[in-house]
Amino acid sequence: MIDFEITDDPARIDRDAAYAYLSEHVYWGRWRTRADFDVHVDGAWRVVGAFADGRMIGFARALSDGLALAYLADVYVEDAYRGHKIGEALVRAMIDEGPGKNFRWMLHTSDAHGLYGKFGFAKPDDSYMERPASSRFGYQER
Repeated sequence: MIDFEITDDPARIDRDAAYAYLSEHVYWGRWRTRADFDVHVDGAWRVVGAFADGRMIGFARALSDGLALAYLADVYVEDAYRGHKIGEALVRAMIDEGPGKNFRWMLHTSDAHGLYGKFGFAKPDDSYMERPASSRFGYQER
């Protein structure tokens, strides 16, 4: 088992590490510039980082109205650290142990349904509607 620490202290977030991983290793992060990423982090309601071996190895951010609704985004754990429940710890810290524990949470994923299902995420009901992202950023999730 790997010793790791989870923190929601925004001053500890290593933006260089997060941007490098998101822009090079995940399908949803490759379209963003560094300036875009900084805007996302600056505007985040909350950020959570995972640290091991003296550096940040995982990250999550959330957008929220601060009262009842939140969107979980940019959750990742570096490949070498997967399989040690670090992703679960990031999600738990963000949605169950923080100020949003009673919020309605939303997210999009193409490949991590098992992880999020452990926290009660499920396909939305028939009342959910969505307007997909504009292609002006060169990003299409589907």
